[in-house]
Amino acid sequence: MSEGTNDTEKKGFAEKKLDLKNKMDLKSKLNLDDMDLGVTMPSTNVDEYMRVLRLARKPSREEFNMIAKISMAGIGIIGTLGFVIYALLTELPKAF
Repeated sequence: MSEGTNDTEKKGFAEKKLDLKNKMDLKSKLNLDDMDLGVTMPSTNVDEYMRVLRLARKPSREEFNMIAKISMAGIGIIGTLGFVIYALLTELPKAF
């Protein structure tokens, strides 16, 4: 008797699983095959990549130093802002 009940439970579980899978299948729900999302595959044409590499050059020491300074300033600003927010959110609740 328990085997028959077990088989019924397995079938019920399988049906629920299939039903859940059908509900979660967004591709069939939204019909994405016909929809243009504006996303295309990247080009595999090697000539385009070679053109970019030919135009690229090593930055001069002055350019590199300027980029490094700007990057460090940005990291410092974001870090300071994060610390201020952290300090406010941890110390303000203690004050009340």
